[in-house]
Amino acid sequence: MADHSLDPKDWDAFRAEARALLDDCIDQMQAAGERPWTHVPDGLEARYAIGQGGDVMQRLRDDVMPYHAGNTHPKYWGWVQGSGLATDVMAGMVTAVMNSNCGGRNHGANYMERAVIDWARQQMGMPEGASGVLVTGTSQATVISFAAARLRALGPEVRAVGQGGAELTCYAGQGVHNATRKALELLGIGAANLRFVPLVDGQMDCAELRKMIAEDRAAGKTPFLVVGTAGSVDLGLFDDFNALADLVADEKLWLHVDGAFGAWTRLADAPYRQLTDGIGRADSIALDFHKWMYVGYDCGLALIRDEAEHRAAFAARPVYLSGKDRGVASGDPWYCDYGIDLSRGNRALKVWLGLETHGAEAFGAAITFNCELARFMAEVVESHENMAVARQPVSNVCVFTLRADLPEVAQSALNTQVAVELQENGEAVFSTTIVDGVEMLRAAIVNHRSTRDDVREAVAAAARAAEAISAR
Repeated sequence: MADHSLDPKDWDAFRAEARALLDDCIDQMQAAGERPWTHVPDGLEARYAIGQGGDVMQRLRDDVMPYHAGNTHPKYWGWVQGSGLATDVMAGMVTAVMNSNCGGRNHGANYMERAVIDWARQQMGMPEGASGVLVTGTSQATVISFAAARLRALGPEVRAVGQGGAELTCYAGQGVHNATRKALELLGIGAANLRFVPLVDGQMDCAELRKMIAEDRAAGKTPFLVVGTAGSVDLGLFDDFNALADLVADEKLWLHVDGAFGAWTRLADAPYRQLTDGIGRADSIALDFHKWMYVGYDCGLALIRDEAEHRAAFAARPVYLSGKDRGVASGDPWYCDYGIDLSRGNRALKVWLGLETHGAEAFGAAITFNCELARFMAEVVESHENMAVARQPVSNVCVFTLRADLPEVAQSALNTQVAVELQENGEAVFSTTIVDGVEMLRAAIVNHRSTRDDVREAVAAAARAAEAISAR
């Protein structure tokens, strides 16, 4: 009889190959500081074409592992990309062997997800009984949270009949992450119904917010949602969550917090922990473990205060998904009732393993140090003639210009060119953003491998590159 199994025909040979590859993977992670981002070479895409066969394990070593995104490197601070943990390697192996579908049913991975969600709930200060679901990231968590907020505003029938003529309005500070806009678009609310609230000292102006809500109500619109920011994209700013919670209670709106990375200052020492005071009063929080909790991609979380509202926005059980009192189809909750996905991987294991291995205190210390590094970077920048920071860092983001003495257009051109050159020569990865009309270098430090020496060397490299370009 033909053997149609796709298991290895020679398990001993497979075991030897896997062990050798594991050593190579650990070697690459151990030497992350020697492996910056590098350009993808010509012809690589052709080498990825399906059907070439050959020594596949060697192809992994030669054609796959070298061309990573760069965010494992200790001088990678461009954008907000987590650096990964060594424990992810072990979690990945166990996850692959278990191959759990965490949409529902009764098996261990779902119980672990409950434990991880409940731990996060406690850290954020949400009440016992609050709900949550692990997702791909904050973008998906935002959609889930907004769907629950819409259901509260319009009632459960919105799932069947849609929004009708209701014109829902949402309010967020200038500079809110694009995930808010996308979620409004995906839910059919429309990006045109997003109101941008001006900032005062980096926080939403609550007086102006109240005025905007009143104006929209007078115009026949339905205000339903305020989005607070815990760690803005450009400058790492934080809204006043206690003030926002008081306001939404008065206005009977839903408070959502975009906490993609910044929510995790709840684990940090003072003064950074205080940046998220009041976050637990939110109706929903979107956050990522794969950013400032350093675990491998992907792993985000939607936390929602009212479990009934969360479930009402998504639960749907056709007959083939009916639960049972016993057997595989028993067990509650089923996470397909709390989000978009029915087929879901085991995201909880890498979080659980990281926390059980290192302890929450170690993560808090790393987060605190990342913030201290941003302040240190600002000091190093200001020690160089003509270099200047855009704002003193509030949390873990440092934005600076290399030649504050130049006109705005010339500054922007120089900063942009230096960022690209440093990326291409492997010295450091900064992204850029625009502050006060100038495109500047931006470091968002969510990397547990980064050190003060890395900061000194990267800023010095930027200064050298600026000098060389100016002399051309």
